[in-house]
Amino acid sequence: MRIRERLEKTEARFRELEGLLANPETVRDRNKFQSLSKEMSLLRPIVETFEQYRKIEKEVEGLKHGLTESHGDDGMKNLINEELRTLEEEQRQREVRLEDLFLRDTEPDAARDVIVEIRAGTGGEEAALFAADLFRMYSMYASDHGLRVEVMDLNPTGIGGFKEIIFGVSGEHAYSCFKYESGIHRVQRVPKTEASGRIHTSAVTVAVLPEVAEEEIEIIPTDLRIDVYRASGAGGQHVNKTESAVRITHIPTGFVVACQDERSQQKNKAKAMRILRAKIYEFRRERQEAEIAKNRKEQVGSGDRSGKIRTYNYPDNRVTDHRIGLTLHSLSQVLDGQMDALIQALAEDEKERRLTAL
Repeated sequence: MRIRERLEKTEARFRELEGLLANPETVRDRNKFQSLSKEMSLLRPIVETFEQYRKIEKEVEGLKHGLTESHGDDGMKNLINEELRTLEEEQRQREVRLEDLFLRDTEPDAARDVIVEIRAGTGGEEAALFAADLFRMYSMYASDHGLRVEVMDLNPTGIGGFKEIIFGVSGEHAYSCFKYESGIHRVQRVPKTEASGRIHTSAVTVAVLPEVAEEEIEIIPTDLRIDVYRASGAGGQHVNKTESAVRITHIPTGFVVACQDERSQQKNKAKAMRILRAKIYEFRRERQEAEIAKNRKEQVGSGDRSGKIRTYNYPDNRVTDHRIGLTLHSLSQVLDGQMDALIQALAEDEKERRLTAL
C-alpha cells in the first residue's frame, strides 16, 4: 500500500490524542479539549478502516500459509483458495477506502461550502445565455446531490442570460462536488440570435471559492471602502427608491465585490462580505501553493483558472474535458445536471496524481 507509512503515523497520532484527551489538564482547558476532540473525530474513520485492513491482511497471510501446508488435499486447497479470493477482494476494497479517506483528510477545504462565480466572457449575448445554462446545470447537479443553492448576486440580460451570477452551494461534500469547475468553459453552437445558422464559439469563466467563517479571515475595517447605491434590474418600485445595493473595495488586494440581490442593505453587505472573505482566502491559498510549487515540479490540485478546461459542442452532443482528455457524447444529459461521470473521472485523476506525489 503506497500510503502505509502515512497511515501508521496517523494511527500513532490517534493514540496520542486518546492519551491527551484522558488527561485531566486537557479536560480543564475547554478550547484545547474541543480542538483535540475534533481532530480525533476526523482521524477515527481512517484508523478504524486501517485496523480492518490489517486484520484481513493477517487472515490472508494465514490462509496462504495454510495453502502451503495442505499437501495433496485438493478439496482443502479449493476451500482455502475460495476464501482467499473473497478476502483479497475485501482487502482491495479497504485499500481503496483508505486511500479515499486519507486524501480527503489531507484536502484542507474538503468540508467547506463554496461560492461559485459565473461570468460571461467572449461572445457577447451568446456567452451570457450560456452562463445561464451553466447556472441551470449546476443547480440541477446540486439538487441531485442534496446541496442547497443560494443566489448571492446576479446581473441579468434582457433575453434570459447572465453577464454575471454569484451563488453559494452548501451541504455535505459541496467543495468536493464543485472544486473541478474553476476555469474557462467554451461553448460551440448556433446562437439563438444568429439568423444565418453559423456555429459560434463563446466562452464563460467559472470560479469556485471555498467559503470561510468570519473568524478565519481577519478583515480590518479601515481596509474597506463601502459604497451604497440604488439597485438596478428587476424589483419594481423598490429599486428606484432605496439605496440597498452595496459595493465593497478591499484596498490592500484591490478586490471589489458588490451585491444587490437583497432588499436590505444590511443583508447585501453581509453577502458581499462572505464573497470578499472567500476571495481573500483563495488569494492567500494560491500564493502559498505558488510558493510550494517552486520547490516541486508538479503542483497538485485543480484550481487553475488560467486556461480552457471544457468544451460543450452542441451539434455533436459532445462535451470534452481537456484536463484529462475525456469526451462524452451526452451533452444534453450533462446540461441537465448529470455530471457524475465527469466529476468522478476528474476525482480519479486527481487521486492518482496525489498518491504519486506522496
